[in-house]
Amino acid sequence: MIALVLLPFASVFIYAAIHEYRRYRSEGSAKYGLVYDEISGTTHVSGIADDEDGYDPSKFDSGDSNERKTKEETD
Repeated sequence: MIALVLLPFASVFIYAAIHEYRRYRSEGSAKYGLVYDEISGTTHVSGIADDEDGYDPSKFDSGDSNERKTKEETD
């Protein structure tokens, strides 16, 4: 019974591991990090180019994003 519950999760994990290994063999190592989407105001994990830095939450001012939304709504 427990195996039936864990099987879908294990399958997804194994699939992701195989996919990442194949990508690594063809493209080399990748740099992952947080990417900020200004339109939706959210972050997500994604591949980052070697010459770019990832999103740093400590440098983010949430008030700036809120002010920008307020200005757009009043225009």
